[in-house]
Amino acid sequence: MRILGIDYGDARVGVAVSDALGMMASGVGTIKNTGRKTLFSELEKIIGEYKPETVVIGLPKNMDGTEGFRVDETKKFADDLKKIFNGTIVFEDERLTTVGASRYLNTTNTRGKKRRAVIDTVSACLILEQYLAKKH
Repeated sequence: MRILGIDYGDARVGVAVSDALGMMASGVGTIKNTGRKTLFSELEKIIGEYKPETVVIGLPKNMDGTEGFRVDETKKFADDLKKIFNGTIVFEDERLTTVGASRYLNTTNTRGKKRRAVIDTVSACLILEQYLAKKH
C-alpha cells in the first residue's frame, strides 16, 4: 500500500513515495512545472510506476491557519489530478515544511543549484512523513 506525497508549487513540484508498508517516505524527485500537460504527463508516469492507493498533497495554509489563494490553486491542482488518478486524494497541512526542509539541507550543507533542485523533494518527504505519522 504505497502513498504518494506531493509538494505542489508554481515553479516546481516535489514528489515522495512511501515504502510498501506505509511507514517511511523517500524522495522520488522534483518536476519542473512548465505547464499542466508536461506536469501531468510526468505525474502519470510516477503514478504508473508506484501505483499508490493514496496521494497526499501539501496544503499551503497561512501561518494563522486561514486559506489564501495558494490553497485555491492547490485544490484546483488536486481536481485536475483526479483525471489521471482514481485513488484517494487527501490534503496535509504543509506549514513549516519548507522551513524544515531548509534546516535539513543546512545540516547537510546543500547549497546553490543543488539545493533548489532538491528542496521541493525534501518538502514532499516531510509532508508525507507527517501524514504517515498520524496514520500510525
